[in-house]
Amino acid sequence: MQEQDEQHNEPAPREPQPPQQQQPQSQQSDGQQGGTGRRRRRRNRQRRPQDNSTGGVEELAVEGGESPATARPGQARTELQGRQQGGGPQISVVIPLYNEEGSLRELYRELKAALGRMGVRHDYWFIDDGSTDDSFNVLKDIRRTDPRVKIIRFRRNFGKSAALSTGFSHAQGAVVITMDADLQDDPAEIPALVKKLGEGYDLVSGWKKVRKDPLSKTIPSRFFNRVTSALSGIRIHDFNCGLKAYRRDVVKTVRVYGELHRYVPVLAHEAGFRVGEIPVRHRPRRFGKTKFGITRFWKGFLDLLTVLFTTRYFRNPLHLFGFWGLIAMLGGIAIAGWLTVEWFLGSPLGNRPLFLGGILLIIVGIQMVSIGLLGEMITKTRQESEEYSIREVLR
Repeated sequence: MQEQDEQHNEPAPREPQPPQQQQPQSQQSDGQQGGTGRRRRRRNRQRRPQDNSTGGVEELAVEGGESPATARPGQARTELQGRQQGGGPQISVVIPLYNEEGSLRELYRELKAALGRMGVRHDYWFIDDGSTDDSFNVLKDIRRTDPRVKIIRFRRNFGKSAALSTGFSHAQGAVVITMDADLQDDPAEIPALVKKLGEGYDLVSGWKKVRKDPLSKTIPSRFFNRVTSALSGIRIHDFNCGLKAYRRDVVKTVRVYGELHRYVPVLAHEAGFRVGEIPVRHRPRRFGKTKFGITRFWKGFLDLLTVLFTTRYFRNPLHLFGFWGLIAMLGGIAIAGWLTVEWFLGSPLGNRPLFLGGILLIIVGIQMVSIGLLGEMITKTRQESEEYSIREVLR
């Protein structure tokens, strides 16, 4: 009996372990299954239809300022996706206004519907440019129902450029939309503008191809746009359309002052940004009256000269003044030399107006070259604070 108990108390013999060589085979089979699963998921993603509810908004500004057309594979994360993680707005709408109380409520409803269909986070920046009607109170009523509505109120009327500049400084969206508050710009065009940005543009301007304005505005505007296009080299049809879409880098780089809001595409182009255009719907004015008279056209051409000079010759003014100064000097010297030869041949010069004209050309030429040299000296003193539009820095 004791022997039987001892036999029962003995530990049971261990079963032989499977050979170690079989483990790599199981790992290999798991890897094959994982690879098959990955290929299956890849095929499912290819078959799954793309979600275009955002109108291409998630393919916009690539980190570092690169556009999708020129972005490198290592810069796949978009700025908008980064803002999704941070919780910031993806689209900011900047709306300058002056005495537009009748259109603000309907404009807000249309904006809310258009951006709601896109499915993006957004906010609204209404810049009240010193309105004397009830516009500010209407905006405060709208803000009570929607905290995304932001209001900036000026003490007096400073102009559209000042309103846009202030709105640009406060807007934080990866894409900034500007439009007028008179309901002539259709908010339903915003998805098309954003989609065009996704093609590699930095600024997309609307083109009021069929304009709902009287001839007193349309005819001068066409002439103005053609002259501006010819002088600036930008092939778009409507520089002054209020409906535009910008990447955030553009509004933080371009400085708008005076009445240069008409030339934001020119300023952006000269800063190195890519400018595009799409036709947009234009509607007749339903509320209020226009704030711009006939004086805006001759002021616009003076502003165009300002833009061309400050963007092309601001860093080398002698190239402009020196060129025309040398031409005037050479013309005056040629006239003076010819008259000198005639004087030696016995021709009197006292009754020759050409003699005075030659002297005048020489004096004007010297003055223009002197102005150019003074400009170069001023430019040299401010080179330490020079700012350039930098796309990215790799360290």
